[in-house]
Formats: sequence, structure tokens, C-alpha cells
Amino acid sequence: MREQRATTDPPPSALERFFQVRERHSSIGTEVRGGLTTFVVMSYILFVNPVILAVLTQGRGPDVVATATMTALTAGVMTLLMGLYANYPLALAPGMGLNAFVAFDLIVGRGLPWQTAMGVVFIEGAIITVLVLTGFREAVLWAIPLNLKRAIGVGIGFFILFIGLVNAGFVRVPVETLSVVDGRVVGQPSPPVTLGLLTGWPVFVAVFGLFFTAVLLARRVRGALLLGIVVTTLVALAIHALTGADVSAAPGVQGALPTQLPPISFATFGAGLNLDIFTALPLISAVLIVFSIMLSDFFDTMGTVIGIGSEAGWLDAQGRLPNIQRVLLVDGLAAAFGGIASASSVTTYVESAAGVAEGARTGLASVVTGLLFLVAIVFAPLAGLVPAEATAPALIIVGFYMAAVLRDIEFVKLEEGLPALLTIVVMPVTYSITDGIGAGFIMWTFLRVVTGRWREVHWMMYVVSAAFLLYFALALLRSLFGW
Repeated sequence: MREQRATTDPPPSALERFFQVRERHSSIGTEVRGGLTTFVVMSYILFVNPVILAVLTQGRGPDVVATATMTALTAGVMTLLMGLYANYPLALAPGMGLNAFVAFDLIVGRGLPWQTAMGVVFIEGAIITVLVLTGFREAVLWAIPLNLKRAIGVGIGFFILFIGLVNAGFVRVPVETLSVVDGRVVGQPSPPVTLGLLTGWPVFVAVFGLFFTAVLLARRVRGALLLGIVVTTLVALAIHALTGADVSAAPGVQGALPTQLPPISFATFGAGLNLDIFTALPLISAVLIVFSIMLSDFFDTMGTVIGIGSEAGWLDAQGRLPNIQRVLLVDGLAAAFGGIASASSVTTYVESAAGVAEGARTGLASVVTGLLFLVAIVFAPLAGLVPAEATAPALIIVGFYMAAVLRDIEFVKLEEGLPALLTIVVMPVTYSITDGIGAGFIMWTFLRVVTGRWREVHWMMYVVSAAFLLYFALALLRSLFGW
């Protein structure tokens, strides 16, 4: 409801004039409340991001405390920039899905050093920034079919959900029991995944966390994900203190109570300027990896901005957001900054909608959110106390929210539904976002060509699909030609 002001209202303050608070029918109090709300509902990333990048990479990722510090730093700096430059209540932080790409596709899956993986993030952010400055980013939006855009988001959601299930111990990869005796295969083949061994304290911690967080969400409690992580961590540490048992089955932090917390660390800042991805992998693989993470970042931001803009009533008659160029520029710079700081790609968060729902309409709310993230740097060492089982419920629930777009995907027509399904399913089963995107792109283009609808395919789709074909054929080509 718009505030009614008397004609005797005092003239607007410098702060109100700078952020156009009254023109947007808001108040300083409303903006502060909106910024605080946004921080509370998205601050779970302060604990989830370090676990994904530093703990679940099995010791191959950056330091836990340094990652937590960089998560707070990048979120704070870039959210402040969004508020001051773009004047929208949009908050940024290292993105879910993007951090999973870096951790499980690049560091674990391909064995890249984490510095090289962060270099990939820096490169894609720099490219996105250039595309914004040239006006090309908005043009590219129309090249990728809407169904595939949605499928990419859903696929990443399924991927995150699957990671959460594995970390919680609900799902496990069984040990293969087949062996060869006298030239014959002996034993029974195991399924790729199966129900976990639901015993021990780690599973109890994860189950408690999932049910507790689900109750908070069902009762519409603000900051439910953060509160769920904190309470579950306290339960885990209490179990450890009382029984001496490990409360985490994941590598890294084992739920022990340290005698003292480590200091705040900025050790990983600047490590993401490592640009040796093009020598670490074959050129086509390197290019497609950069393209894949850029694609995920690219459309995730566009969907978030347009969705929130629609709810807030910011869009014009043509459905365009005024000054979107500034929003996209900050987002592109944020991705590059996230790579430099080794925090993964920083992107605009859909949780900003929580602040908008509280009435926030200007960048002042983002300034409040950004300052709170900078204050949170002080608490970064606490991330070392959080076991993977305490963040697994948050991953499962975030995956659920990302999968909600599934209802908008057209599955009735084969040429639309099959590429989307391949995109969604291939990501979690191969532990590779790149592979999922490639499978969907190739199938979509192929079905358009064989049904005589090749004119509907944008030239960029032909180029990218051909590149993905070469990407999937690399192993065969190496075996044939000894590459």
C-alpha cells in the first residue's frame, strides 16, 4: 500500500533524493526493512558455498574459512554496487548451481586445480561484461529456445538436489561387486545409485535438518534455510560433545569442537586470475566449459531480473526493465569479481524478491543488504563448524525451488520435450552441467533439421551444437588418430 503523505511533509533528504525513494512510493524505513529481509533469506549461502567449494571437493578446493570470507566479501561489494549504480533492490552472491558447476564439474569431475576453475569463472564474467557493453547480451537472449533455457535451470536444480541427497546419506553409489574369474564375469551388477545406509549420527543429523527446515518453510518463517543450517549444526556439535562421535561422513570438517576458531582469511583473493584453462584441456573442451558456465549465469540472471521486475511492477508496456543495462553490467562484473576472489560466479539472487515483497523499491535496500554481508565477514570462521549434513537439507530445498520451472516446460511435442528431458536428466547422472546442456542443444537442433524446420534454428545454435558434437567426439577422435 502506498504511503499517504501530507502536503506539509519535510523536503526529501539527500539520501531520499539520491535513491529516488519518494518517487518510487517508498520510505527509508521500508527500504531498511526490505534490505534486512533480503539478507536474512539469502544468508544461507555464507555456509553453503564454503561446504560445496571447500569440503565436498574432497580436499581439492580452496580453504573453508577463506571461501566463507570471500563469499561475504563478494556478496557485500557487488550488492552495494547494484544499489548505488543501478538503484534496484537486487542482491548478489555466489550462485547456487554455478558453485556446483565449479566444484563437481571442474574441480572433482575434470581434476582441474581450483585456481584454474576460478579462472574459468573470471573469464566467463569478463566475456559477459563485454557482451553487455556491446549490447549483445540482450540479443543472445533470443537465440536460445525458451524450453531449453527453462530446462537448464531445472537440470541444475535436479543436480543440486541430487548432491544434497548424496551428502545427507540418503543416496549412495554402491561398490561394484563384479569380478572376472577364468575369463567369466562373476557377481551381480550394482545399480548406479541406491538407498543409503540409514544408520549412524550423520544420517540422523541430515534427517533432523531436512524435517526441521521443511517445517520452518511450511510455516513461512523468514530465513528458514539459514535458521535450519544453524540449528542443525548446533544439534550436530551437541551430539559430538556428548557422545564423541563424528557427526559428518563427508571429508573435511568432522563436526569436532575446535579449541579455537581460525582467523579470517583473505588468502584466496586473486587466485582466480589463473587463466591456464586453455592449456590444461583441449581447446574445444575449454571453450565449451567457459560457454556452459556463461550460459547458466547468463539466463539465470535474466530470468531473475525479469521475474522480480514483473512482481514489483517495474516493467514497461513492452515487458522491458528500465535501465536493465546497468543491472546486467553489475551482474557481469560480479561474475568476474567472484572468479578473482575464488568465491565462484557472483550473480543476482531470486531471494531479492523477499525484500521487494516487504516494500523495497530502491537501491537503498541493496545498500543495507550489502553492508550486512560485509559485517558477516567477521563470522566467516564459523563456517568451519558446519558439517556437510547440516547444509544438505538446504541443497535439497534449493533444488526443489529451482525445479519449480518444470511446470512451464512443454513436454507434449517430441521436438520440444526430448531435448529438455535430456538436458535435465543428463546433468545429475553424469555429474556434469556441460554434458547436460550439450545433449539438449544437439537434440534440439537435430530434430529441427530432420523435420524440415531448419530455418527456425538461429545460426548460433548451429555453431554451438556443432561444437558440442566435437566435444563429445573428442575421446573417439583421440583413439582413432592418437591425439
